[in-house]
Amino acid sequence: MNEFYMYLRLGLEHILDINGYDHILFVLALCAIYTVADWKKILVLVTAFTVGHSITLALATFGVLNVDTDLIEMLIPVTIFLTALSNIFRSKSTKRASYINNNYLLALFFGLIHGMGFSNYLSALLGRDSSILKQLFAFNVGLEVGQIIIVGLFMLVSFILITVLGVRQRDWNLVVSSAIAGVALILISQANYWS
Repeated sequence: MNEFYMYLRLGLEHILDINGYDHILFVLALCAIYTVADWKKILVLVTAFTVGHSITLALATFGVLNVDTDLIEMLIPVTIFLTALSNIFRSKSTKRASYINNNYLLALFFGLIHGMGFSNYLSALLGRDSSILKQLFAFNVGLEVGQIIIVGLFMLVSFILITVLGVRQRDWNLVVSSAIAGVALILISQANYWS
């Protein structure tokens, strides 16, 4: 069971590592349009991202999928930028149910891209052992727990600002999403892919 906890801790540290803030930015961009009352939708959204992340992480670890690392490192901030941009331009007239369903699909799809970003490190860590399913599962459980911690903290701040201090939800969304989009643009421009 120690090995399970080791990989669970690795997944938790991966998502909570401030040096890997791109992952945190993406999770925050996913949640920026929601309120605390939407907690079930947020949980499904974050889990969809984890499922996508898990699929490509497993495929890459098993050697089924091999994608240029520089391309992936450029695509990750692109996914962050597109998610934040979508939040900014989402109009009040958008049908909320269809928009949320699209968010689930985007979270799953973008999770596929993010999973490839960490696959080289995890592949080196796991080696070519054929019995790595338990380790992959533990790692992804750690990721999910870490994402829930981040989302919980973000939603607490949102609750305080919107409900207690009276900040408009739309204004909060614009500030958060614009800041995330700006950071994502910087990451895109600095990617090794362009070198």
